[in-house]
Formats: sequence, C-alpha cells, structure tokens
Amino acid sequence: INELRVRAAKFSTDWQKAKNENRETQSFYNDFFRIFGINRREVADFEEPIQITKKRKGYMDLFWPGVLLVEQKSLGVNLDEAEEQADRYYGALPNKKKPLYRLVCDFQNFRLFDYTTKEEIIRFPLTELKENIDVFEFISDITFEAYKKQETVNIRASNLMGQIYKSLLASNYKDKKLEIFLTRLTFCLFADNTGIFNPPRLFQSLIHQTSENGSDTSERIIKIFQALNQNPETNDRENNLDTDIAKLPYVNGGLFEERIDSPTFDSHMRLSLIHAGLFDWSEISPAIFGNLFQMVMNAKERRKQGAHYTNERDILKVINPLFMDDLQNEFEKIKTNKNSQARQKNLQDFQNKLADMTFFDPACGCGNFLVIAYRELRKLEIKVLKLIHRKGIGGEQTELDARQFSKIDVHQFYGIEINDFAVHIARSALWMMDHFMNRELSEELGQVFSRIPLEKSPTIICADALDTDWADLLPAEQCSFILGNPPFGGAKLQSQHQREQVRKIANLGGSGGTLDYVCAWYIKAGHYIQGKTGIGFVSTNSITQGEQVAQLWPILLEQCNLEIAFAHQSFDWESEAQGKATVSVIIIGLEKQKYARKRRHLFSYEGLKGEPIVQSASAISPYLFATNGTGNPRLFIKKNNKPLNGFSKMIIGTKPIDGGYYILTETEKEDLLSKEPKA
Repeated sequence: INELRVRAAKFSTDWQKAKNENRETQSFYNDFFRIFGINRREVADFEEPIQITKKRKGYMDLFWPGVLLVEQKSLGVNLDEAEEQADRYYGALPNKKKPLYRLVCDFQNFRLFDYTTKEEIIRFPLTELKENIDVFEFISDITFEAYKKQETVNIRASNLMGQIYKSLLASNYKDKKLEIFLTRLTFCLFADNTGIFNPPRLFQSLIHQTSENGSDTSERIIKIFQALNQNPETNDRENNLDTDIAKLPYVNGGLFEERIDSPTFDSHMRLSLIHAGLFDWSEISPAIFGNLFQMVMNAKERRKQGAHYTNERDILKVINPLFMDDLQNEFEKIKTNKNSQARQKNLQDFQNKLADMTFFDPACGCGNFLVIAYRELRKLEIKVLKLIHRKGIGGEQTELDARQFSKIDVHQFYGIEINDFAVHIARSALWMMDHFMNRELSEELGQVFSRIPLEKSPTIICADALDTDWADLLPAEQCSFILGNPPFGGAKLQSQHQREQVRKIANLGGSGGTLDYVCAWYIKAGHYIQGKTGIGFVSTNSITQGEQVAQLWPILLEQCNLEIAFAHQSFDWESEAQGKATVSVIIIGLEKQKYARKRRHLFSYEGLKGEPIVQSASAISPYLFATNGTGNPRLFIKKNNKPLNGFSKMIIGTKPIDGGYYILTETEKEDLLSKEPKA
C-alpha cells in the first residue's frame, strides 16, 4: 500500500494538466495501471467495439471483461452523460462479460460505481488519488482490509490488544515482561501494515504457521523479536534461521534489545493474536498507547500518580499557540517573497531552524504530546521541501531521494516519565510516527523512504521528574519548548513524599500550602527555562482559583519572571483511554517577561464543551481574565486569618454536621421564599 500511494502521488503530479480525451486517454490509463504493477494490455483493451442495437454500434474507451468499464471524457464534459453512455454499453454486454465496476473520468475527476450493489462508491479529484487508491483494490492482488468506522480506529485497535493483555495476565504472565511484550507486539502489528515488514503481513504469516493449539507460538514470537534485534549485515543472525523470519528487517533503537521470558500461548491466545493481525494498523494514532497503558495500570495506581492521557484535539490546543501558529505564520511570510533566490535561502534557513528545535515533556506518559508535536513539525517540513525542490514555472515536482532532504528526526524530543512501561511505549510511538511521516514524505517526493534500521532515538528516561535535574537531560539553553500534561493531584490527595516535593520546590515553608501537585512542574519549569523557551501545560483549573493563586503565581510572575502568553479557560478534558478521568482543565502558556509577546491570546468557552472563542489581550491575569490596560494582571487575593471588617473570627463554615439546623425541608424552603422572594 505504501508503494501504491507513492506511485499514485506521482501519477497525480504527472497528469495534473491532462484534459483531452482523444490525445491522452490511452497514455493516461497505461500509466494508471502501472500504479498497480500491471501491464494494461494483459487485462484490458481500448476502443472495444460493442453492438448496442441492430443499427447502432459503440466503442468502449477501456474494457476489462468481467471487471471494469471506463468511459473517458475531456475535461469540462458532463460526466452524468458519460455515466448514461457507459450504462448503455453495460446493458448490451453478455452476462458473462458484464463488469463489476464502472469508472467515468475527465482526467481531473473520478467517479467509481459498483454494478453489484448498484451504488456509487466514491467521487474524488485527481489530487486525492493517493488517499483513495484502496478503492481500486480489484485491480491488484493486494487485499485491503476494510473495516466500518463505527468506532474509532484507536479504540478498536486498543480493544484487540486488551484481549491479548487479559489473556496473558490470566496465564500469570505479568509485570515488566508483560509490558515489554505488549509494546513489541503492537510495533510488529503496525510494521505489518505500513511497509516496515516486507512482504506485507509477514508477522501475521509467521503466526499463522504455528500450531493451532498455540504450543509453539511463543517460541516463534521470541525468535521474531530476536531477529528484529540482529543486524544481518554484521552477521549477527544465525545461518540456519527460518527463511521467513530471515526476511524481517533489523530494527535497532533498543526496542527489541532486552531479553524477556516468553509467555505460554494456548489456542485462544493464538487466535486473539491472529484476530488482532487482521486489523488495519496503518492508520492508528498514538492515542492507542495511552489507552494501552491505562489498561495495564490499575485505577488506584493511576490516581496515585495522577496519570491522565490527553487526546489529540486538546494536545493541539497546547502546541498550536505555543509554537506551531508562529511557525506557520513565518512559513507563509517566506512564501510571499517574490525574489526567488532570497525565498529559496529563507526556506532552507527555516528548515534548518525546525531541525534545530528541541521539545521536552517532563511528565511525558506515553509520549502523546511529543508524538503530535513531531507530526505537526514534519508536516510543515514537507510543505517547505515541496517549495524548495519545486522547479519550473509549472511547479513540477522533481523525484528526489527523501533520505537526503528530511532533517527533522526523533532525537529532537526529550521526556521524563516515572513509569518504565510508559517510557517503552513513548519511544515506540515516536518511531511509529516517524514512519508515518516518512511515508507521507515519500508520497510527496515520489520515492519510498523508510528509516529502518532506526538510527536516532528520542531521549526519554524513567525517573521522577521532580527529583531529577532537568539540565542533566537537556541543558536549558538548548531547550526550545516545554510542554505536556503533568500529574494533577490535589493537596489532600498527595502522598507524604509528593507533599514534601511540592513544599521543597515551592519553598512555601513547613506546610507547603494547598498547592496541587501540578504546581511543582510549573515552578520547576519556570526556574529551568532560559531565553525564549516557552512553556505550555494542561492543568486542573484549581490553580487559577481560590487560595492557590496567591501561593503559586507570585512565584511564577515575580521569582521566575514569567508572563502568561496564552491560556484556555476551563473546558471538559476528554481522553480516548479506558478508565478516563472526568475533570475540567485549563491550558496555560508561559514565557520569560524579557521576551514576552505584545499581544496574548485568551480562549474562552460557552459552557465546558464546544469550540473556544479567542480574544486578544495586552495581558492575562492568573485568574484567567484578559486585561487591556484597565485591570491589574498581578492582583492576588491572599488568605487572611483576621476579618478585615473587625467582626469576630469565623471558625468554620456551615456544614451538614450541626444537627440539621441549617437544612430546609421542601415545605420550609417554600415558606421562606414566600416571605423573602430574594432569598
């Protein structure tokens, strides 16, 4: 499928100006069939004659008996009439030659119809051929797995892995070896569908070769894992290795390095794995890894660690205002430069700038923030590369060796995570996203490109971020952006060790105040960053309300010299993971005062759901309201133990532990309201 998409992308580029039926039809379809590696002459004929009535004869533009009828028109001709013409041909054909499909096309637009179901399959422009190449599955020997999208791909994939996880756990295969085993399985299933393994579905085939009772499945999987860690070019592999296993590539990157005990498979577990292999893993998102991790962690442990996983939509709410919006604007400005030489140099400098950036998530979990940031950065780089290597007035794309031109790689991404399993899958998720983007780059530049074996790795360590010197991982002067979703944890829900960590980092004295656990990440990040480094965190909304504001924000604004660059007011946090938390969150972006932008952006919501409404402001208060010269953004309401009005000190507020004296029955409430409507 990778190869087909690359060929389809090139076909679209080559034929973007085609429009004349008489001059170009035959060359057009000869090239079209080459996408699938098929010689058109072996399956279909041009201008096939057909007797429509006794007196009327016609010619089918392209006819593949029993499979496909094509009616081609020049650009601008009514395709509805072309469909009617093709249907007349279809009606005149003998049953044994009637095709399954009808295609009408004007070079720039495709319409595919299924005569079996009597329904149109799809309409799309030539520019979207690569995205829709799977609808022509009948042309090649490749069978594309088709799943109805009643559920998201991620949830379905995660549920399939969940079945395997539960089976392994039930067999008493657990702890670290289970975590590593699941991570590797997920990678193999992904590699089976995305061109990493060649031939496609090689892993699935190897599992099919095992006994139905599962007795040798585990042994086969461990052999596969070992082969993926052995470089055939340095003679690491056994000479008498199974022929099919020997086809596996060397992956490197440490993913398959550690030796683990193998689980004992039975027929049910083997069948679960085969079932998972039937799924199309090529379109999964990194969200599956957060889901997989939450499946493994029990609810009590998740609560203890404050481990929550953010969906892609909310991650974009962080990274877009933090850096992607500025980068996109810079790119658009470069594009408008009419001096071609200056534009070319500016584009190259801009690409180098992207490749020099570093991204750090000090509570990275399964790496979702890093993965989505990497994807967005690579997408922008692809746009840059297309302009850099465009030639001629027509903007024709040259065929390039993608390996020479992509400069962004996973080594630009850093993370700290306290859970060892999450560290494993964060690295895997970045490698998988790298492969996604290499595939997309291949389609755009016209060559197949894969970074296997893995040459560079993200730097993600297993540690407690609050007890770690971040500069040991990434020197502050080399860090471009800090981002993520640090653990929440209210003051009363923290362990003794966590309270001590917050107290030490906030330096608030013996009590440590009532700060949420996440506040420690804000303070530590504020002291860590230098220069133009930006911070973007998802947090509980409690840090912008009540007592915490006066405890946290003087540290950030006055000691760390930060300003709020952007913020999202409260909205409902959503996760695609099972066992997800229900919580209202905010997003806050911070930067050093010296480099603060002149206009900040505040995103607000009507209710806690829906799309945000953005407003520009000269400053944003820690209570998350905009000030435009009329309010004090550094006004804090501090806790005071003495009444300001001279009244006696209140010991405690009303609670339903006073014998019920302040609780009204329905009758008492109605009686009170009849006498005092304003009550």
